[in-house]
Amino acid sequence: MLIRLLRTDLRPHLGSIVLVGVLQIAQAVGALVLPTLNAILIDDGVLKGDTGLVLRTGGVMLAGTAAQVLCSAAVGFLASRIALAVGRDLRTAVFTRIQAFSAREVGRFGVPSLITRTVNDVQQVQTLVFMSLTGLAATPMMCAGGVVMALRQDTRLSTLLLVALPALFVTLGVLLRRTRVPSQGMQEGIDTVNRVLREQITGVRVIRAFARDRHERTRFAEANTRLMDMSVRASRLMMTLFPAGMLVSNLSGVALIWVGGHLVDDGSMRVGTLIAFLNYFMLIFGSALLATFTFLTAPRAQVSAGRIQEVLAVTPPPTQAASPPSVPTLPGSPPRGLLEFRDVQLRYPGAELPVLRGVSLMARPGETTAIIGSTGAGKTTLLNLVPRLLDPTGGAVRVGGLDVAEMAPEDLVRAVALVPQRPYLFSGTIASNLRYGDPEATDAELWHALEIAQARDFVEALPEGLDTPVGQGGGSLSGGQRQRLTIARALVARPAVYLFDDPFSALDPVTERALRDALDHETRDATVLMVAQRVPSIRYADRIVVLDEGRVAGEGTHHELMATSGTYREIVLSQLTEEEAA
Repeated sequence: MLIRLLRTDLRPHLGSIVLVGVLQIAQAVGALVLPTLNAILIDDGVLKGDTGLVLRTGGVMLAGTAAQVLCSAAVGFLASRIALAVGRDLRTAVFTRIQAFSAREVGRFGVPSLITRTVNDVQQVQTLVFMSLTGLAATPMMCAGGVVMALRQDTRLSTLLLVALPALFVTLGVLLRRTRVPSQGMQEGIDTVNRVLREQITGVRVIRAFARDRHERTRFAEANTRLMDMSVRASRLMMTLFPAGMLVSNLSGVALIWVGGHLVDDGSMRVGTLIAFLNYFMLIFGSALLATFTFLTAPRAQVSAGRIQEVLAVTPPPTQAASPPSVPTLPGSPPRGLLEFRDVQLRYPGAELPVLRGVSLMARPGETTAIIGSTGAGKTTLLNLVPRLLDPTGGAVRVGGLDVAEMAPEDLVRAVALVPQRPYLFSGTIASNLRYGDPEATDAELWHALEIAQARDFVEALPEGLDTPVGQGGGSLSGGQRQRLTIARALVARPAVYLFDDPFSALDPVTERALRDALDHETRDATVLMVAQRVPSIRYADRIVVLDEGRVAGEGTHHELMATSGTYREIVLSQLTEEEAA
């Protein structure tokens, strides 16, 4: 999974990777030559008193060491650039794929998990790439070269490698294999902590209102403790790796010195040869232990790569047809703002019953079509089908005679504007939030939209007006102010179809009435589809559609439905008296 994921992202950096390999070879050659030169310096220089040879050989060794340092610095620089570029590309790929998800795909993974996969999981893979290029790449050359050079020094001592190296690799392999399960648990634990933390921050007012602080602290502590336990378990295994490797290395070194000492004492081996062999021995084991640090990141990176691949493997609904048709302009073609639902059905994955069943209705330009129904009737779901926040599992949604699934995204965005049930503003200024509707809108157009949305007065009262900073989510503003700014944002877009999802829920009756009157005039040529919970908000709509358990249970004006629809009449009388309803 990890190799498959990195194959594409590493391909653009193939030239840099080859250069890293060349530098690693040069660094390895320098490291492998130095012990032999050291043996010559000791045996032929120091022991024989040849000062000239000591100086010449020492100068070559210094030059080789300097070259190693330069190669190592270049490798670190290139490896960091490659790893950071891979991390950037993976984050971009995951983010781009998530942006194409509908609410169904987002719900499948969960927002906290998607955040973890975009940030932490990508970081794990990025770390492995860096460690592999700086440490792991040189290990095979060091080990193979060290064995060859050690054999050149003395074949009798080389037999120790046949025992020591397999013992080292078996020890490290067993420990590394056992770290995979804790690594999986750590990433899932991070998901859980993120989810609990996100719920508590988002719902902090509810927690305080019901005095559930202690309960939520306990819930967070449990999730945090589970993550800690998994981390400790993984860390124990990882921290055992280096001592275990050092134990095998040191025991092998003791055996080497014991055997080599007897050979030197017998006169069958020179002192320089023993020192050179010992250097090669430690070089081989040092390279293997250095590679171990890379292997420490491998299990967690493997798990992270699988989680990233799960996101990238999801095929979201196509955002448009291969060749999106143009908006028809021929005489007799449907008006641009004509909105049609044709036998629409929607079933969430794993749900026993569909949310929407055979919904067919039409909203025309110049009319306000209201949708009302009990909680869970599918009102918001129906609205979300138009901008393709959800895609129907049956039937079709058409705007201006075109199926929204066949429209280019930019055409659909220009044609439709949504005012969501929960008003949301982005960090920036009031002006930058309003220009989400139209990036090219002038200040005069922004003020006009604010006036229609009954928001001009409070924006003018702010010290910086349109340039007033807005925090994430609009937390510095009241619910009613956020709702009116969200409506103004939709008005700035001037679309053919307005979708209002309970847009007056946070407004007082006086402001609501003024806003409805202003909207009626502003949107007189557009199609307006409005979801509402309160009957007074929609009783004067041109047409009212009653949804009941995902089906159309009635359609008509307020007075027509009062006479023909028992469901509508029940909703009305739950809010108004008979006299008010009449």
